[in-house]
Amino acid sequence: MAPAPTGLESEDHIRDAAFNKAMHGKSAEERNAFMAMLKKDPKAQKAAVDEYFKHWDNKSAADETEADREARRAEYATLTRHYYNLATDLYENGWSQSFHFCRFGPREPFLQALARHEHYLAHVMGMREGMKVLDVGCGVGGPAREIAKFTGANIVGLNNNDYQIERATAYAAKDGLSNQVSFTKEAQYLHILLQQMSFPDESFDAVYAIEATVHAPSLEGVYSQIYRVLKPGGVFGVYEWLMTDKYDNSNPKHREIRLGIEQGNGISNMVKISEGVAAMKAAGFELEIDEDLAERPDASPWYYPIAGDFKYMGSIWDLFTVLRMTKIGRSTVHKLVGGLETVGIAPRGTQKTADNLAWAADCLVAGAKDGLFTPMYLMVGRKPKA
Repeated sequence: MAPAPTGLESEDHIRDAAFNKAMHGKSAEERNAFMAMLKKDPKAQKAAVDEYFKHWDNKSAADETEADREARRAEYATLTRHYYNLATDLYENGWSQSFHFCRFGPREPFLQALARHEHYLAHVMGMREGMKVLDVGCGVGGPAREIAKFTGANIVGLNNNDYQIERATAYAAKDGLSNQVSFTKEAQYLHILLQQMSFPDESFDAVYAIEATVHAPSLEGVYSQIYRVLKPGGVFGVYEWLMTDKYDNSNPKHREIRLGIEQGNGISNMVKISEGVAAMKAAGFELEIDEDLAERPDASPWYYPIAGDFKYMGSIWDLFTVLRMTKIGRSTVHKLVGGLETVGIAPRGTQKTADNLAWAADCLVAGAKDGLFTPMYLMVGRKPKA
């Protein structure tokens, strides 16, 4: 299992709120994600770009050392926060308000498939009306709102990015869900030794995480914190991003794919399936389900939208989502954003961020096709009853 970082940074909510105000201003109130992207403060955006890409620029997979990975783990909170400061609007504009992948049925529309993936997790966890549920790493709240409507549960979304919390709160209010879904800023991914997830012990009936705990520097650490805040008999369900056990870190191609996924997705340290399963058990959970859903014989591969593959498209309304990921689509976005930067409409660093997401998509597809990576390793564990 990956070693726990020795010197994790502490959370500073006052600092983060001040930076959020400086960079995003009132753009969180802008419902159009593209327009929100254009309203960032240029100096604050540059600071976020510099802080994020210092971990990746001029550091190839061939030259990567364990010290490089340790440095990313040690600063994972800032790394993750600035990644989403830069990428959130691009995600919303190019994907949806649910920042995750999903399985696809035959000719299933994109947004319907995303919702079904969320429903399936709620189903296998046994979520029901009236439960108090924690969403760890809630993004802008797309899954929380969908699961709340599907199950009737009361959901608290947890996030370490102020901008995403502001957008999530606004979307919940727009959907009339403010009394059922709420959002809070906490140190959601900190190692167990720091005890910085500040909810009281045994606070929740259920906890879920959808492609979020991968940002943690230690899966055992974050799973242990989740175990702590669950009531006895409570359930934890996660769609985890993991390298498969085919991954060989001594293989240059494998390492390049893994590093590209990490760089393009704000991840400090990704581990193998065997390590993820071991982390669940070490945290104390009785594992009820562990399965790589990417291995199911689905009609369409989970990665087809980011591969720009029209033949799997389930609806004409999915055209633009898929088109953006084709070579023509990427080239158009690159030139458009670059032009907007040149004339001062878009802040500097927007094009670099968009290009980084495109590179990540290539690595995700390569990892999937080579059987090296999954974004949907499903684990459901239960905290034993007292």
